[in-house]
Amino acid sequence: MTKCKVIALANQKGGTAKTTTTLHLGIGLAHQGRKVLLVDADPQGDLTTALGWINADSLPITLETQMKKILQDEPFVHNEGILHHEEGVDIIPTNIELSGMEISLVNAMSREQTLKLYLADLKKDYDYILIDCMPSLGMLTINALAAADSVIVPVQAHYLPLKGMTQLMKTIGKVQRQLNPNLKIDGVLLTLADMRTKLARTTEDSLRENYGKHIRIFKTVIPVAITAAESSAAGQSIYEYDKNGTVAKAYAEFTREVIQCGEKQRNKHESSFSR
Repeated sequence: MTKCKVIALANQKGGTAKTTTTLHLGIGLAHQGRKVLLVDADPQGDLTTALGWINADSLPITLETQMKKILQDEPFVHNEGILHHEEGVDIIPTNIELSGMEISLVNAMSREQTLKLYLADLKKDYDYILIDCMPSLGMLTINALAAADSVIVPVQAHYLPLKGMTQLMKTIGKVQRQLNPNLKIDGVLLTLADMRTKLARTTEDSLRENYGKHIRIFKTVIPVAITAAESSAAGQSIYEYDKNGTVAKAYAEFTREVIQCGEKQRNKHESSFSR
């Protein structure tokens, strides 16, 4: 039986195509025959909306419902409320009620582990669980990092938030030391890139130079294209909306990189285990 890999997609800066990346990595993995669960852990609920559930406020069961039950030590059915999308992925949806969870978590026992407790039973049903984090380093993001095996950091190409990256790396380091010693950084993904501009090319060079020695910078660069926004508005993935376009091809390539990265880690782990 293959072990489920839980990946958090995190960056406390908004506008880095984090939700778009979660969505297209998820559907890309489903295209490769993997069972995938997406977790919308951002109260804005953009991932839920992008998959076509526009009236998320009327959904009876969301991530908030289930996390609240765990906090109150109430019984819950682990796979209740999971929605199925026609492109082959499942999603735990979210609406604005999740924003109250930040406050609820502050005074809770084992507050950093609530999401991990929820996902524990779901892991047996999936090959990958992808968590779309909110653009902040609050309690919900800490919960995602505590529940994850690894992190992918999408970074916008025309603005290099080195200070923000440093802050995120510090938070990941703190989570590794205090909550989740096995947390790995899978890598940094350059998104929304217009490689015709000098700024985007300088950003890429700077990112590879400053961080490339310490962490993987994915080879794939996701180009900027209006079709990505249009596909979200249509409730479709870019693979359905514009399958031969540059964005679809880039996300398919990125998916292959993520699979290879996971296989390398697994082989490394197994060889060290058998020694």
